[in-house]
Amino acid sequence: MTRALKRAMKKKKTQRNQQPMIRALVWYKEEDWDVLMNMFPDRDLMPVSYGDWLARADELMEKVQAEGDIALKVFIDPLTFPQWCREKGLEMDAAARTELAMEVATKQRQQ
Repeated sequence: MTRALKRAMKKKKTQRNQQPMIRALVWYKEEDWDVLMNMFPDRDLMPVSYGDWLARADELMEKVQAEGDIALKVFIDPLTFPQWCREKGLEMDAAARTELAMEVATKQRQQ
């Protein structure tokens, strides 16, 4: 992301006169990548490698921060995520990962 784009995004946030938002980002640990990819029914929609995913995720984090918001990494744990999905009646797909991230962000905001 160029410096000019970053400045423009910050200016836009200032012009809107808003407080920074907490934006939850689904995040993975490299050591969990293969296990998680084998769990996810939508793994074919995911980047092929952890490195490819991380490059995209880092870009998104930069964008969120450039917009003046707070990026909250929500790690998907291969030990707890399946149980959380069962309790919620969800598949272990992108929608569930997003819902978990939003739930964590909401709890964070309430503290």
